[in-house]
Amino acid sequence: MAGDKLTTTEYIKHHLQNLTFGRHADGSWGLAHTPQEAKEMGFWAIHLDTMFWSVILGVLFLWLFGKAAKSATSDTPSGMVNFVEWIVEFIDDNVRGSFTGKNDLVAPLALTLFVWILLQNTMDLVPVDWIPQIAHLLGIQYMKVVPTTDPNATFGMSFGVFYLMIHYSFKIKKPLGFARELTMQPFQAKNPLLQLLFMPVNLFLEGIGLLAKPVSLSLRLFGNLFAGEMIFILIALLFSGGLIFGLLGGVLQWAWAVFHILIVLLQAFIFMTLTVVYLEMAHQEH
Repeated sequence: MAGDKLTTTEYIKHHLQNLTFGRHADGSWGLAHTPQEAKEMGFWAIHLDTMFWSVILGVLFLWLFGKAAKSATSDTPSGMVNFVEWIVEFIDDNVRGSFTGKNDLVAPLALTLFVWILLQNTMDLVPVDWIPQIAHLLGIQYMKVVPTTDPNATFGMSFGVFYLMIHYSFKIKKPLGFARELTMQPFQAKNPLLQLLFMPVNLFLEGIGLLAKPVSLSLRLFGNLFAGEMIFILIALLFSGGLIFGLLGGVLQWAWAVFHILIVLLQAFIFMTLTVVYLEMAHQEH
């Protein structure tokens, strides 16, 4: 696809464009056929490819772990069951080391986030032309297969975590306790009048820190995976430059894929770990 009909710029833009469904400028609803049409659809447009692959990989996660749970016995576990048990124990150990509160939701949430994000990130290791080319043969113009390279997906997950942070902050600390946490630190004073003057400053600083958590959580995941995808796309362009560049592209693609495995694993682990840490902070008084 890199060297068929598209220029280098068109090829890159094509691979970075989502399959977007929304409302056109004339009021009709349908798929965007150009990046400009997708932009004009605005906030309520839906990236169908992101939704599709997110759901498919989520169902795959549930099916694999459900199948492993049903096949688990007291005898020697099979390879799949053993692998699932190792992941569960790994997540459980990390949650116990970071979360000191009592909440039965945290460990399953951490497991879900880790495996789901890991599966989404792993799609970045699929050669960039394979699935878009199949989609093109089926009449689908755009197809991005890595949901975590779409900020809508990463922000959606981080906002879910942010909601849980706020929910448990109110539930555990009560509204007054949560308000004190935001207004009574980091600046403190024994003089009541001076402390009153510090309250808006504290609220500003703590508010920025609170709102920065979901933003940094989502942008960290998005930025690392988007950069990895971009490098794969640039390497793929070498295959249209002849035999020498094609061989070079093959070596570079293999080398970057091996290195990218670390990023795929690390970013899933970081998102999961920070989620547990943020929920720990929501359960504890400062």
